[in-house]
Amino acid sequence: MTSLYWPYWLAHYYSALEVATILVAAIILVSSLDDLFIDLWYWARRLYRKFTAERRYRPLTAEQLMARDEQPLAIMVPAWLEYDVIAPMIENMVSTLDYQHYVVFVGTYVNDQRTIDEVERMRRRYKQLHRVEVPHAGPTCKADCLNWVIQAIFLYEQTHAVSFAGVVLHDSEDVLHPLELRLFNYLLPRKDMIQLPVVSLERNWYEWVAGTYMDEFAEWHGKDLVVRESMTDSVPSAGVGTCFSRRALQVLADENRNQPFNTDSLTEDYDVGARLARYGMSAIFVRFPVQYRVLRKSWFREPYESTLEMPLCVREFFPDTFRTAFRQKARWTLGIGLQGWEQMGWTGSLANRYLLFRDRKGVVTSFVSIIAYVILMQLLALIVLRASGLWNISFPTPFENNGLVGFLLAANGVALLWRMAHRCYFTTILYGWQHGLLSMPRMIVGNFVNFMAAARAWRLFLVGKLLNRKLVWDKTMHDFPSTDLVAQAPRKLGSVLLSWQAINDEKLQTALQQQQTRQLPLGRILLSHGWLDDETLAEAIAFQNDLPRVFDLAAKVQPTSILADEYWLRWRVVPLALDSQGRPEIAVASPLTEEGLQQITDQMGAEPVQLIARESEIIEQLRRLDVVAGQPLSAATPLLGDLLIDQGLLDRQTFNRAMLQYRPHIHGRIGDYLVDTDVLSRETIEQAVAKQHSQSASNAQTEQPS
Repeated sequence: MTSLYWPYWLAHYYSALEVATILVAAIILVSSLDDLFIDLWYWARRLYRKFTAERRYRPLTAEQLMARDEQPLAIMVPAWLEYDVIAPMIENMVSTLDYQHYVVFVGTYVNDQRTIDEVERMRRRYKQLHRVEVPHAGPTCKADCLNWVIQAIFLYEQTHAVSFAGVVLHDSEDVLHPLELRLFNYLLPRKDMIQLPVVSLERNWYEWVAGTYMDEFAEWHGKDLVVRESMTDSVPSAGVGTCFSRRALQVLADENRNQPFNTDSLTEDYDVGARLARYGMSAIFVRFPVQYRVLRKSWFREPYESTLEMPLCVREFFPDTFRTAFRQKARWTLGIGLQGWEQMGWTGSLANRYLLFRDRKGVVTSFVSIIAYVILMQLLALIVLRASGLWNISFPTPFENNGLVGFLLAANGVALLWRMAHRCYFTTILYGWQHGLLSMPRMIVGNFVNFMAAARAWRLFLVGKLLNRKLVWDKTMHDFPSTDLVAQAPRKLGSVLLSWQAINDEKLQTALQQQQTRQLPLGRILLSHGWLDDETLAEAIAFQNDLPRVFDLAAKVQPTSILADEYWLRWRVVPLALDSQGRPEIAVASPLTEEGLQQITDQMGAEPVQLIARESEIIEQLRRLDVVAGQPLSAATPLLGDLLIDQGLLDRQTFNRAMLQYRPHIHGRIGDYLVDTDVLSRETIEQAVAKQHSQSASNAQTEQPS
């Protein structure tokens, strides 16, 4: 009997699906009309500006940015479990920024030791870096970490008698442009909040989840934020690439007991933008065109470099797995759509309320999109079943009797094509036509990510309310691009030290002039003047050459190494133990030349891994060699070769050539060897030895405790 009724039950279900289709289609149409309005506003504004502002005003140039005097700026970076990316981010930031007067503040938690260690390692290297310790265990929320960083910035101003013109917010995965601080400096203090576009670094074609970020941010920051600014004269902070004027921070701090950022929100950036707008603060979303060297990833060829003009922006890698993507977006949906609704309500002008509606509609439409997919799949299955002849029972349907339903579905079809065309257009501008085409099918992936994000956001919000549980930092692990993705010029030691603010330009120029006449390494000249300490020099050389550091060298030396003393002295190397892969390691103050590396490799049987040590540590180990009249040199005695070169009695190239043939066990003391080979006269050597003993006695007396 049941088998006789199933066609009728299926017919009833089909009718219910048709009704659901109409309801879902109506919601989608409302959302599509909303998107259409933004699109039309964007194109109308762009056309209007083409014939007005762009003809009336000259565009801002990089020369104008460079001509503006530098104001002190602070950069704040909140960090929780960022041990894998914080160091390369800081290295890239300092080496990239074309600016001098800035200080970096990184906030870490007391129970995040790995991140603390990485920041401390960078702090020894960069004088403008300060670590701020959040005095309680994490995670709390990003706003809490930022509030402690802000307090450290205020304290720094008091103790260093400086007033920062602006404070820049960045995350630990951000890739910066050299002119970023120059642009902020140009707009401050006229603007109270400056927001740069945020762009995803290019992914491979098959990384569809990460590709959705490329597509969405290309359209959001290429169109939506432009429209938002023109409609309301307010801009939401994106959480990165945001600069706050000192006045804006003070107003926010005074509002809430010296805590500028809202700790009750998981999207403190969105919240702070709305609060500044209420105070009438001037905000700008700035699009300043610059040249980027990017790594293009094609379907048909190996990755290749290309030059692209695009707005100065913050670039970063976004999550590349489905789970990490929807967890990150859940935080955005929760903070903007749910907490923003709860805490800010529906205030402001009509335009502002409309934009609030756009921000919050995703908490509903994310579900509607997936429901539409489910309904469509079922309708298609039932249509196939009817066409097969297995089921032919049907009831009167609104699809057949109501022309409005057909118009509704047709309108949604046109809206979908319109939406796909816009997504393709904005993605193509930044990433080329291949990613532009992929952006259309990636919209489906994005809808599923947004659905899971909305579901998680609702769950966290409702559970938090029911259990009175405070929401904390929902951590997303980040990647930082390798050097092949981040355009960097070859590093010069002087440029590195300047960017680290370890020396000033005047001292560098003086040292470079002396380097030409004295033929000494730049670092040694800086050390001899007392303009630089050897710890900073070692860090700079390691960074310049992408080599690791070695600390506490005396405890790691291998005195029984197969490397003879002559090679220690000739190339100023100190043998260490084997690494975890069985490769020999050596400590050097500077990377070996090709000839030196080849000789050391031949002697050790394998190419060694070079680790950078402080110059003073290397010299201390060389003094221990039994090569001076059968007695090791004291710790206070300068090496004779260094003394001859420093005094200008011998140039480095001549000394290096002489040392190629030097054998301690055959030739004895270095001074005698230099005389015997007619490199220097006996009189010159005796004067140098006397100077050597004189400096040794003087240094030893200085080191005596008082």
